[in-house]
Amino acid sequence: MWRTNLAVGLTVLGTLAAYTAVANLIPQLESDVPSELVLSANASTQELVAAGENVYLGAGGCTACHGLGTRAPDLLEVAGSVCRERRPALKCKEYLYESLTDPAAYVVEGFQAIMPDLRRTLSEEQVWATVAFLQSQGGAVTVTSADFAASEPEDQDMAASDASVAGTGEAGDTTNPRGILETAGCLACHALEGEGGLVGPPFDGMGGGLDADYIRRSILFPQADTARGYEAFAGTMPATFADQLTAGQLESIVRFLSESQ
Repeated sequence: MWRTNLAVGLTVLGTLAAYTAVANLIPQLESDVPSELVLSANASTQELVAAGENVYLGAGGCTACHGLGTRAPDLLEVAGSVCRERRPALKCKEYLYESLTDPAAYVVEGFQAIMPDLRRTLSEEQVWATVAFLQSQGGAVTVTSADFAASEPEDQDMAASDASVAGTGEAGDTTNPRGILETAGCLACHALEGEGGLVGPPFDGMGGGLDADYIRRSILFPQADTARGYEAFAGTMPATFADQLTAGQLESIVRFLSESQ
């Protein structure tokens, strides 16, 4: 009898240890809010370019698709004459801004229209700073602080969206899974109820073949595994969602997707 009790006790302890280890992998980010990008009205060209480089290499997640030569054009080749060749009616900075905020207006031949409007995750300052950085790659920087100071949301819906995420790169404070997926830009690559991109597996029916733990790991560590059939898009998903989502938002998405049959 004592052997049976010992075996049961060891099994319970082992199970608790395993679940504790998994729980420690989940970030507790309720109070971790990224710093807001603040540029003064007299921001210099150097300050704009430096801020834009940080966005391009970090919060913007641009390098997940651009510069790889397969999923999106190399943004570091768009300055100067390339701007005029693609959109001759626009100034270079206007074309670059359009590319970041209305990417479907002009899609470079050979690529798909999978990019989202970056105003849903970036502030006007971050978008214009990114434009300045791109212009600096072989062209003259014509962006000034007056550009983002003069920018206004196109309508009230966009204003409400921007108010929830501006300057933070966060998905706001909502725990509604659909709202989080839309605001975080997930539908640019994943389809939900027939709408969205085709770069990643569709969200519809995801819970029919994947458990919650796998979905959670895929969000936090997207480079660890690639869904079968999507090998050509390996490396596309940014590994920044641990910083963009709170623990509550993460679990809301995991629960929603794991229950999607």
